Amino acid sequence: SATVPESSAAATPVSAAPSLAAESFTEIPVDQPVHDAEQELLPEIAELAPPQQQHQLANQQDTIKVSAPLLESLVNLSGETSISRGRVEQQVNDFAYTLEEMQSTIARLKDQVRRIGMETEAHMMFRQEQLEAMNSPEGFDPLEMDRYSYLQQLSQSLLESAYDLQDLKETLGEKAKGAEAHLLTQSRINSDLQERLMRMRLVPFTRIVPRLRRIVRQVSDELGKQVDLQLANIDGEMDRSVMEQMLAPLEHMIRNAIDHGMESSSDRLAMGKPEIGTISVGLLREGGDILLQLSDDGRGLNIPAIRQRAIERGLIALDNNLEDQDVIQFIFDAGFSTAETVSQVSGRGVGMDVVNSQVRELGGTVQTLTRPGQGTQFTIRLPFTVSVNRALMIEMDSELYALPLSSVDGVVRISPKELEHYYLYPDARLEYAGEQYEVRYLGSLLRDDEAPKIDTSLPSVFLVLVHSEIRHYAVQVDGLAGSAEIVSKSLGGQFSKVPGLSGATLMGDGRVVVILDLLGLLHASAVARAGVEVRDSKEEREQSSVIRVMVVDDSVTVRKVTSRFLEREGFEVITARDGVEAMKLLQDEQPDVMLLDIEMPRMDGFEVAKRVKGSFEMRKIPIIMITSRTGEKHRERALALGVERYLGKPYQEDELLEAMAEVMQLAEQ
Repeated sequence: SATVPESSAAATPVSAAPSLAAESFTEIPVDQPVHDAEQELLPEIAELAPPQQQHQLANQQDTIKVSAPLLESLVNLSGETSISRGRVEQQVNDFAYTLEEMQSTIARLKDQVRRIGMETEAHMMFRQEQLEAMNSPEGFDPLEMDRYSYLQQLSQSLLESAYDLQDLKETLGEKAKGAEAHLLTQSRINSDLQERLMRMRLVPFTRIVPRLRRIVRQVSDELGKQVDLQLANIDGEMDRSVMEQMLAPLEHMIRNAIDHGMESSSDRLAMGKPEIGTISVGLLREGGDILLQLSDDGRGLNIPAIRQRAIERGLIALDNNLEDQDVIQFIFDAGFSTAETVSQVSGRGVGMDVVNSQVRELGGTVQTLTRPGQGTQFTIRLPFTVSVNRALMIEMDSELYALPLSSVDGVVRISPKELEHYYLYPDARLEYAGEQYEVRYLGSLLRDDEAPKIDTSLPSVFLVLVHSEIRHYAVQVDGLAGSAEIVSKSLGGQFSKVPGLSGATLMGDGRVVVILDLLGLLHASAVARAGVEVRDSKEEREQSSVIRVMVVDDSVTVRKVTSRFLEREGFEVITARDGVEAMKLLQDEQPDVMLLDIEMPRMDGFEVAKRVKGSFEMRKIPIIMITSRTGEKHRERALALGVERYLGKPYQEDELLEAMAEVMQLAEQ
């Protein structure tokens, strides 16, 4: 496709101008592209050319034309590869956790085999001493000696099997590390592949310049205004699909600027402005984003008219005290327009909401800055690629959300007491790095009827820092889940107009995570809700109607089977691998019932029961011991420590539920 020179753009007929949407092929640039017609003549030219020219012709490469839909499908497939790799990484991480559990099981097996050997040796010595005391003429019974020797052989075989398991575990660990290294290598290769595919999709921004000039010329001639189009930093490149989808919004914004923003030549001269108005279009690269800037030197946005129309539509109250910058954002609402008459020039009854929806669908944002009598500037921030991006994963009300890293200034942690001060005094600002940040609550942005919540039991609270044109915000979130490489998916037409949502992504475990547009949420909820809800998570857990059960057992199988059974019955389950881990968990939260094993490493069940029943705060926790030690001595010792019930393994599920109901009823009394 030929690019029309700027000098001849004015003389080019409108019907003869090429359309970007009509192009169905993408040209992959090489060092020295050769046209097809020239390629047919290369052999003949090479025979007639001098040796030096023959060498240069031999080094020339063909230019390959690839269908744009095919290239788009390749990019999508590379994104799907990233998702699949994320799932494999999740499985490898789970495998590594299982190996840790296996290590504790092997250690327990070795300890049990060692105890068997010690018991067998002790029985042999005791029996030999008995026979010697009886002065038996036969001495030690050979048959009995064979029996003890067989037990020793079995214990030795078990010990060897335990060491074999240890060796297998180490081998599996090495394989897991190798898989992690291969996944890392695949990640780098995949990133390189995606980057090169992105380069193949890049097209120069100058490709749409003739079309923009033509629109400015047509609209200005139709309205009888003199407008000149100035271009700045347009030598950059953009993703082809992004450029195609942004072409219509750019045209709409140019029409709006000429129709609503530009004054007539006489009015401009009366105001001391140049007779010819100016519309500027610029392209900037900022990190992983592309900034499209469109500005004019017209009259600017009519903020009083926008405020009045917002009041008429019931978007804000009559006595509102919103700042001008917040009022400007209403121009992006669906059907919002201040035009008195509908024309075919700009809008045709459709407001800037179409532009905003298109930008949000691409994962970008629109920022507006206006000066009355001086002009308006729109800054459209778009991701350099629409497929793979880095995101900050945040937690809110047990849900996971993604925030593009390009929109995040940073993350800070403050104490709950300090956070409460910012909510009680809305005019107070958080000072960080020389900027003043207004503190907001993400839950209030997602749900209008939710007040800010502060958990006083936490040592600190996370705040995500973002900024708009003139404001800085610090948004409170429940937690952070690290950063991740995500593949952004479009939400479709049904959800594209929902404020605050820019897309969705798939995690490695199969969950669908929504990508939030924090600035869009902040603009949609310009007024912060007054009041704050201070709570204590420990007290809330204690008052919860869900019964919490702590399962303490060193066996992975027992913990897994018991947890699944109790969760199926509607209980909330907490698991601990031994007594030491159980005591650490008890410092943070207290369960309603504790299911306790006796034989565990580091701290056995008797020691745990002794500490729990000896503590003033935890002694009311009912304990049910479930163990294979069903002897009367063990039962008596457990009951003497204050254990409420004593069950043997394997237990019946109905029997366990009945015992839990009884001990909880006794605890309430």
